[in-house]
Amino acid sequence: MSRYIASHTDRNQINLIPSSLAEMVSDDNPVRVIDVFVDSLDCKSMGFRYSIPKAVGRKPYNPADMLKLYIYGYFNAIRSSRKLETECKRNIELMWLLNELKPDYRSIADFRKDNITALKQVFNHFSMFCNELGLYGKKLSR
Repeated sequence: MSRYIASHTDRNQINLIPSSLAEMVSDDNPVRVIDVFVDSLDCKSMGFRYSIPKAVGRKPYNPADMLKLYIYGYFNAIRSSRKLETECKRNIELMWLLNELKPDYRSIADFRKDNITALKQVFNHFSMFCNELGLYGKKLSR
């Protein structure tokens, strides 16, 4: 008998009732705040590119979804578009937040480049929103 904490789960076991992503993300998880915050914004009036998708050509990602990803990266100190791409494929919080979208790093980087002014506006608004809810400790970490 081993003296280590062990899981008795078999990775190869097929579950009849798969657990949902909503069950894996707790009710007090910060991604739920990000989701509510971005859903309350009007991306069109803020000037986000592709707020109104074109009738022809390749479909763009919804700016609200990309904004959720970018705010999540800001909140968790993930600045690189390549790291954000990786997190979309392995992070359960992001899978829940983006409904399992997996944008590539170029789409993430282009979103940032094309929406600089709107992003600054959103982050100012997000900081005030978090302050109102008491979500920031206002401490600097080094």
